[in-house]
Amino acid sequence: MTSTAPSSRTGSIPDAAQAQRRILRVLVASQILSGAGLAAGVTVGALLAQDMLGTTSLAGLPSALFTAGSALTAVAVGRVSQARGRRPGLAAGYLTGAIGSVGVITAAVLDNPVLLFLALFVYGAGTATNLQARYAGADLADPAHRARAVSTVLVATTLGGVAGPNLAAPAGHLADGLGIPSLAGPFLLSGAAYALAALVLATRLRPDPLLVARSLAATEPSATTADPTASAQAGRGGVVLGALIMVLTQLVMVAIMTMTPVHMRDHGHGTAASGLVIAVHIGAMYLPSPLTGWLVDRFGRLKVAAASGLTLLAAGIVAADAPGDSVAVLALALALLGLGWNFGLVSGTAIITDTVPLATRAKTQGMVDVSIAIAGATGGISSGIVVAATSYPVLALTGGVLALAVLPAVAATAYRR
Repeated sequence: MTSTAPSSRTGSIPDAAQAQRRILRVLVASQILSGAGLAAGVTVGALLAQDMLGTTSLAGLPSALFTAGSALTAVAVGRVSQARGRRPGLAAGYLTGAIGSVGVITAAVLDNPVLLFLALFVYGAGTATNLQARYAGADLADPAHRARAVSTVLVATTLGGVAGPNLAAPAGHLADGLGIPSLAGPFLLSGAAYALAALVLATRLRPDPLLVARSLAATEPSATTADPTASAQAGRGGVVLGALIMVLTQLVMVAIMTMTPVHMRDHGHGTAASGLVIAVHIGAMYLPSPLTGWLVDRFGRLKVAAASGLTLLAAGIVAADAPGDSVAVLALALALLGLGWNFGLVSGTAIITDTVPLATRAKTQGMVDVSIAIAGATGGISSGIVVAATSYPVLALTGGVLALAVLPAVAATAYRR
C-alpha cells in the first residue's frame, strides 16, 4: 500500500488546477460575505465609542481593539491551519467574529462601554480571518501566478466591502425598529455575514488547499535536494521584508481611515456620507487587486511595494489638504489610501509565500499577520490621540510621510540582489 501512495498523489497533480479553481470559487463566496461584515463594523465602531464615552480622544480605541483581537486570532488561525488545514482554521475565525458582533449589539443595548470593548476585541477575529483567507488562495497556485491568486481572493471582498458601509443607514433603521441603538445596527449585518462565511467555508472548502499542497510537494524531487541552509536564509529575509511592507501600510491605512468618519461628523456630515467615503475606501482596498496581482507577477514584488509607499504619501497629502465640507476630496484621499494598502498587501503576501516552506507556512503566515494586526491596533489607538492633540490634517500628513519608510527597505533588498 505504501508503494502506491506516491503514485496516486502524482497522478492527481493534473487535478491540482481543477482543485484550485474550486477553492478560489469557495473563497470568493466567503470573502463577499466577510467583506460586508468587516466594512459594516469599521464604519460605525469609532462613532459608537464616541457616543458612549463622550470624547474624541478614545474614538480610535474600537479600531485598536478589534485589530488587537485580530492579532490573537491570527496566531490561532495560523496554528489550526498548520495542524488541520485551512478549512477549520478559517471557519472558526469567522464564527468568532460573529460572536463578537453579537457582543457589540448587547453592549449597545446595555450602554456598557466595558462590554463594548471586550466584544470589539472578539469581533476582531473576523478581520484577521478575512486577511488569512488570501493565503489559502495561494497554496495551490502556480508560483508565476501566485500574486494573481491572492488578488482574486482579495477582490471578492470588494462586493461585500462596498455594500457594507452603504447598508449602515438601513441597518440602523432596522436596529431602531428592534429597540437597538441605531449605531449598533451595522453589527447585525456583520454578525450574520460572518456566520454565513463560516458556514460556506466549513461545508464547501474541499479539498483543503494547504493539505493538498503538502501532498503534492511530497512528490517533488526538488523538495529533498534543495539546500536547507540557503532556503532558511532566503526565507528569513523574505519574511522580514514582506512583514515590514505590510506592517507599515496597515499602520498608516488604519490610522487615517479610523478618524475619517469622526472628522466628517465634526464637519456636519451624516452616517450616509461617511459610509459612502468608507465604501470608496474599501473598494480601493480590494477592487484593484487583479491589476495589482498582474503588476506584481509581471514587474516584480519590490517595484509594487515601493509604489505602495508613494501612493500612501499622496493619500496623506490629499487628506490633509481636503476641505472639511468636501466629501469628494475626502473620498479621493481614502481611495488613494486603499490603493496604497492594496499594493503593499499583495506584494508583501507574495514575498512571504514565495520564501516560506510549506512545512511551516501557515504558522509563519499567522505570526506575520500578528505583526500586521499590532500595527493596525497602534494606528487605531494613536489616531484618536493625535487628532485630539493636533488635528486630522496633521494625522494624515504624518501617516503619509511614515509610509515612505518602505522605500529604503525595498532599496536595500534590491541592492543585495
